Amino acid sequence: MIMPSDAVELRIDGPVATVLLNRPDYGNALTRAMMSELRQALSDLHLEKRVRAVILTGAGETFCTGRDPAELGDSGDLIADLARYGEEAEEYRDLLVAMLELPKPLIAAVNGPAAAGGAGLVLGCDAVVASGQATFGFPEPRRGSVAGVAGPLLAHRAGAGVAARLLVTATTIAAAEAHRIGLYHELVPPDLLWARAFELGNECAAAAPQAVQLTKRLLYEIVGEQLGTLLTNGAAASATSRTTDSAKEGIAAEREGREPEWP
Repeated sequence: MIMPSDAVELRIDGPVATVLLNRPDYGNALTRAMMSELRQALSDLHLEKRVRAVILTGAGETFCTGRDPAELGDSGDLIADLARYGEEAEEYRDLLVAMLELPKPLIAAVNGPAAAGGAGLVLGCDAVVASGQATFGFPEPRRGSVAGVAGPLLAHRAGAGVAARLLVTATTIAAAEAHRIGLYHELVPPDLLWARAFELGNECAAAAPQAVQLTKRLLYEIVGEQLGTLLTNGAAASATSRTTDSAKEGIAAEREGREPEWP
């Protein structure tokens, strides 16, 4: 039986399940516990025969702002911190892989800003419906770190040129621009967002389940092994970047509400 939690809620409406990131007061920022709960929810939904499509969305006015800043600090022990950063990056990588490998269509209903790891969650979905308030971007370089895990997936989804521009400039783009370059597939009014995602889910559910599963497997296997290696390498790069003086300054500046002074 699928059990919801406070931070990750789940409901099933006929053949369509909705997974809700439910920390609206914190921008639905991802804690390590949430990443584990999301992976478990996907595993449970994989086995739930009545579910043929899954919607991922956020509570409140934000989709997801990425990792919870409260978990990003350092202890002062470089070796211990590097080990922890590596574990956290690998947990996020495992979440994206679980999304890509889910044998059922995964639809993002992007209700508001999707940033950093939250933008990566969008990239892990098969179809993306967004509201006009759904900005998209990877601000990590402005925080002194690297979007290592999601970067390869961005290049896979949007092409190397688009990925380079977004990643090296750390630019946040409007929903209309994300739609123009193909990251968002549809833009709809906010009050119709979930309804449109649910409609898409039912369209997916009308297809033969085995055919959909084989199609998803085929799409992933085209780039699966190569992309998996790139995601792993990206996790290592992300972890290493967090040990730098730039990352420490970026995190401190964000917490203190000031502009960073880069070393």
